[in-house]
Amino acid sequence: MSFMERSNILLTPNLLILLVFFCMVIKLSLCFTVIPSSLKIQGSFSFHGNEFAARDFGNRYHFLPSAVLRPKKVSDIASTVKHVLQMGPASGLTIAARGHGHSLQGQSQAPQGIVINMESLISGQEMQIHRGRFPFVDVSAGELWINILHECLKYGLAPKSWTDYLHLTVGGTLSNAGISGQAFRHGPQISNVYQLEVVTGKGEVVVCSAEKNADLFHGVLGGLGQFGIITRARIALEPAPKMVKWIRVLYSDFSTFSRDQENLISAENTFDYIEGLVIVNKTGLVNNWRSSFSPEEPEQASKFVSDGKTLFCLELTKNFDPQESDNINQEIKFLLSKLNYIPSTLFVTEVSYTKFLDRVHSAELKLRSKGLWDLPHPWLNLLVPRSKINNFAEVVFGNMLTDTNNGPVLVYPVNKSKWDNKTSVVLPEEDIFYLVAFLPHAAENDGLQNFLSLNKRILDFCEAASLGVKQYLPFYTTQVEWRRHFGARWETFVQRKLAYDPLAILAPGQRVFQRSISIL
Repeated sequence: MSFMERSNILLTPNLLILLVFFCMVIKLSLCFTVIPSSLKIQGSFSFHGNEFAARDFGNRYHFLPSAVLRPKKVSDIASTVKHVLQMGPASGLTIAARGHGHSLQGQSQAPQGIVINMESLISGQEMQIHRGRFPFVDVSAGELWINILHECLKYGLAPKSWTDYLHLTVGGTLSNAGISGQAFRHGPQISNVYQLEVVTGKGEVVVCSAEKNADLFHGVLGGLGQFGIITRARIALEPAPKMVKWIRVLYSDFSTFSRDQENLISAENTFDYIEGLVIVNKTGLVNNWRSSFSPEEPEQASKFVSDGKTLFCLELTKNFDPQESDNINQEIKFLLSKLNYIPSTLFVTEVSYTKFLDRVHSAELKLRSKGLWDLPHPWLNLLVPRSKINNFAEVVFGNMLTDTNNGPVLVYPVNKSKWDNKTSVVLPEEDIFYLVAFLPHAAENDGLQNFLSLNKRILDFCEAASLGVKQYLPFYTTQVEWRRHFGARWETFVQRKLAYDPLAILAPGQRVFQRSISIL
């Protein structure tokens, strides 16, 4: 029951305006009591010039916080959370951890609350690399994956699992899952974590792993920031390759394309990275998919035209040492001989391991030079069961999707067996499922509405056809929708919230729980 319902007061319009204004003043004044003299921190708070914290990569939601914390130590975060907790439910204050701001729909924002700039924590936490039988790196959650790569390579090591874009923070990707073309073999990034340090919604600093404080460990991984703020992580490493053979081939038939993908991710001897792209270009010419790649058959490739058809690009890599170049070429030739792509569309290039992993950053620089990077990004990421992917492709790729010129559309399978089912991530109920990611940028407001309309049509179709699709990087505005998303796992999610963040202080931008109402 709301305050107005409990009080039985008849509110006139003028009295209602006065009440709203009074509540806003109280809430604002409470924000400025966040740093009383009794709260000792080594970092700093800022109350002005915080517009950056009201923006993210999605560039669609802009909620200004009342304060930004730039912590120097984990204790700064813990003290701040504990202080807000002690203020009690009446304050309404919330706290959001912000990494590199790559969220899509305001998930890292805290309307009139406190945003923690996690990248400020790096200076107080050194990266520690441990070699041995099971090598790992201990890193601050505010560290970028690209920096981890560069540091680990000094020791001939690298993390096993990646995202396609490396200029993201550790805490940000581990709060979701972290998926790329290596996930079929190594699982997502959350399947390659040995240990976490977490500040809970009670202000407690807890070290957790699969053996110690396991419930919090599994809950936080993929937990959308609902149970705690990841402040440090221990990431599994492996010997790093030096070079990469990077291959792209085209298909005109989706069922053949998906069958080849599934065979590749199920084989023992296979490629090291497997992803797919949908290409819809009604002009009949397809050039951007091959970029600087060299054609295996130049003459045939020069004559290839798409005839306006929807095409499917299979992207593959094989890691190798330059001294073994001849052997790797033979192995690749053998693996490709089992595939059914269009023969004239085999394109190959050879790059360093670092250049391949950081490939999206090169695209970012080009987009920034054209003023396209900071546009709205109405992205939609879905996990589609294997048994439904052909139906999905026929309707969505065949009819709804009219072009892919404003951003890539990814589609590739992963093995569920490589995911830990104890984490908070919700997956389709099949052993193999596909990540399907629509990643456009919207140049104009009309364009934005068109993409949002397309996203809604796709989601409506998935629901009407009962495809069993789950959203990745999920976004819902009502708790009814969140309950439906989590299904049978909702009660576990709620119990963890009650245990680790009982006042629903953390991650308000996810819109799972609201401080102003009961979370039950």
